[in-house]
Amino acid sequence: MKVALILIVSLFAGFVSAEHWQSYVLGLSIATLAVASCYWFAFRSTRFPELALFLLLCGMMAKLIVTVAGVAWGLSADLITSPIVFALSYLYFSIMATFVWFTYRDRFQAKYSEKFS
Repeated sequence: MKVALILIVSLFAGFVSAEHWQSYVLGLSIATLAVASCYWFAFRSTRFPELALFLLLCGMMAKLIVTVAGVAWGLSADLITSPIVFALSYLYFSIMATFVWFTYRDRFQAKYSEKFS
Protein backbone atom coordinates (compact mmCIF):
# COMPACT_ATOMS: atom_id res chain seq x y z
CA MET A 1 0.00 0.00 0.00
CA LYS A 2 2.84 2.40 0.81
CA VAL A 3 4.48 1.82 -2.55
CA ALA A 4 1.21 2.40 -4.38
CA LEU A 5 0.65 5.63 -2.46
CA ILE A 6 4.20 6.79 -3.26
CA LEU A 7 3.71 6.05 -6.97
CA ILE A 8 0.33 7.79 -7.09
CA VAL A 9 1.65 10.93 -5.38
CA SER A 10 4.76 10.94 -7.60
CA LEU A 11 2.73 10.61 -10.80
CA PHE A 12 0.23 13.25 -9.68
CA ALA A 13 3.03 15.68 -8.80
CA GLY A 14 4.67 15.03 -12.16
CA PHE A 15 1.38 15.63 -13.94
CA VAL A 16 0.73 18.87 -12.04
CA SER A 17 4.22 20.18 -12.75
CA ALA A 18 4.20 19.19 -16.42
CA GLU A 19 4.93 22.75 -17.47
CA HIS A 20 8.17 22.71 -15.47
CA TRP A 21 9.23 19.10 -15.97
CA GLN A 22 12.94 20.02 -16.02
CA SER A 23 12.72 21.37 -12.45
CA TYR A 24 10.74 18.30 -11.36
CA VAL A 25 13.20 15.80 -12.83
CA LEU A 26 16.20 17.76 -11.58
CA GLY A 27 14.75 17.77 -8.05
CA LEU A 28 14.15 14.02 -8.32
CA SER A 29 17.65 13.22 -9.55
CA ILE A 30 19.53 15.51 -7.17
CA ALA A 31 17.54 14.27 -4.17
CA THR A 32 18.11 10.64 -5.10
CA LEU A 33 21.84 11.12 -5.66
CA ALA A 34 22.22 13.13 -2.45
CA VAL A 35 20.44 10.55 -0.31
CA ALA A 36 22.35 7.70 -1.96
CA SER A 37 25.70 9.36 -1.32
CA CYS A 38 24.74 10.09 2.28
CA TYR A 39 23.57 6.50 2.77
CA TRP A 40 26.75 5.13 1.18
CA PHE A 41 28.99 7.04 3.57
CA ALA A 42 26.89 6.90 6.73
CA PHE A 43 26.23 3.17 6.79
CA ARG A 44 29.60 1.81 5.80
CA SER A 45 30.67 -1.14 7.86
CA THR A 46 33.81 -0.58 9.84
CA ARG A 47 35.76 -2.47 12.45
CA PHE A 48 36.06 0.69 14.52
CA PRO A 49 32.79 1.81 16.13
CA GLU A 50 34.45 5.09 17.06
CA LEU A 51 34.22 6.08 13.40
CA ALA A 52 30.41 5.97 13.34
CA LEU A 53 29.96 9.65 14.13
CA PHE A 54 32.65 10.58 11.61
CA LEU A 55 30.93 8.49 8.91
CA LEU A 56 27.61 10.19 9.67
CA LEU A 57 29.35 13.54 9.30
CA CYS A 58 30.86 12.42 5.98
CA GLY A 59 27.38 11.35 4.83
CA MET A 60 25.91 14.71 5.75
CA MET A 61 28.70 16.55 3.97
CA ALA A 62 28.34 14.34 0.88
CA LYS A 63 24.61 15.11 0.74
CA LEU A 64 25.30 18.82 1.09
CA ILE A 65 28.00 18.79 -1.60
CA VAL A 66 25.85 16.82 -4.06
CA THR A 67 22.91 19.16 -3.46
CA VAL A 68 24.91 22.36 -3.84
CA ALA A 69 26.72 21.10 -6.95
CA GLY A 70 23.46 19.89 -8.51
CA VAL A 71 21.64 23.15 -7.85
CA ALA A 72 24.60 25.19 -9.14
CA TRP A 73 24.74 23.07 -12.29
CA GLY A 74 20.96 23.30 -12.74
CA LEU A 75 21.02 27.07 -12.41
CA SER A 76 23.98 27.51 -14.77
CA ALA A 77 22.33 25.30 -17.39
CA ASP A 78 18.94 27.05 -16.91
CA LEU A 79 17.24 23.76 -16.05
CA ILE A 80 15.46 25.12 -12.99
CA THR A 81 12.53 26.92 -14.59
CA SER A 82 10.43 27.03 -11.42
CA PRO A 83 12.20 27.18 -8.06
CA ILE A 84 9.06 26.18 -6.15
CA VAL A 85 8.54 23.05 -8.26
CA PHE A 86 12.21 22.19 -7.83
CA ALA A 87 12.12 22.76 -4.06
CA LEU A 88 8.96 20.70 -3.55
CA SER A 89 10.24 17.95 -5.82
CA TYR A 90 13.57 17.87 -3.97
CA LEU A 91 11.86 17.76 -0.58
CA TYR A 92 9.40 15.03 -1.56
CA PHE A 93 11.93 12.80 -3.27
CA SER A 94 14.48 13.31 -0.52
CA ILE A 95 11.94 11.91 1.95
CA MET A 96 10.90 9.12 -0.42
CA ALA A 97 14.47 8.10 -1.26
CA THR A 98 15.28 7.97 2.44
CA PHE A 99 12.22 5.78 3.02
CA VAL A 100 13.17 3.45 0.17
CA TRP A 101 16.83 3.14 1.31
CA PHE A 102 15.86 2.34 4.89
CA THR A 103 13.17 -0.12 3.81
CA TYR A 104 15.71 -1.88 1.59
CA ARG A 105 18.26 -1.91 4.41
CA ASP A 106 15.77 -3.37 6.89
CA ARG A 107 14.72 -6.12 4.50
CA PHE A 108 18.31 -6.94 3.60
CA GLN A 109 19.33 -7.14 7.27
CA ALA A 110 16.31 -9.29 8.10
CA LYS A 111 17.22 -11.76 5.32
CA TYR A 112 20.88 -11.71 6.29
CA SER A 113 20.23 -12.28 10.00
CA GLU A 114 17.69 -15.03 9.19
CA LYS A 115 20.18 -16.76 6.93
CA PHE A 116 22.99 -16.88 9.47
CA SER A 117 20.98 -17.47 12.66
